Amino acid sequence: MKKLYSLLILLTIHFFAAAQEIPKWKIEQLETYIKNANKPIIVNFWATFCKPCIEELPYFQKLANQYKSSGIELLLVSLDLPEAYHKIRPFASKRSITAPIVYLDETNADKFCPRIDESWSGSIPASLFFNPATGYRAFFENELSKEKVEAQIEATIKK
Repeated sequence: MKKLYSLLILLTIHFFAAAQEIPKWKIEQLETYIKNANKPIIVNFWATFCKPCIEELPYFQKLANQYKSSGIELLLVSLDLPEAYHKIRPFASKRSITAPIVYLDETNADKFCPRIDESWSGSIPASLFFNPATGYRAFFENELSKEKVEAQIEATIKK
C-alpha cells in the first residue's frame, strides 16, 4: 500500500510539473535575457502552427544538448497567437521538448522584430546565435538544416 501511495504522489507531481504554464515575456524581458547572457545562446523563434519550425526543433534541441558542455544554451520563443497559448505546453510535452520555452506576449511584429534584428521581417522560423564573450552574432530568418545549425553553434562557441 505504501508503494502505491508513493507512486500516486510521484504521478501527481509529474502531472502538475508537466502542466506548468509557459512563461509569458514581453519584448523587454527577452532583450534583457539576450543582453545579460553570460554564455553563448541560441534563441529560436517558432510556433506550433509552423511546419518548418516543427521540423527543425528536434535537431536544435539535440545539438544544443550535444554542445552543452561548451556552454551553449537554447531558448525557444513561441510566437503563437494568443488564442493558441494553451496549446504550447501540450505540444512540447508530446514532442519531448525539454529546452526552456517562453511565449512572447506581443502582438505587434513591427515593434518586436526590429528589436531582435533590424532585418527581421517577422517570418518564422527565425534564429539568433549570440556569444557575449566574443561578440559573435548571427540571425537567420528561415528554416535551417541540421548541418547549418551545427555550423552556427560551432561558430558561436568559437573562442
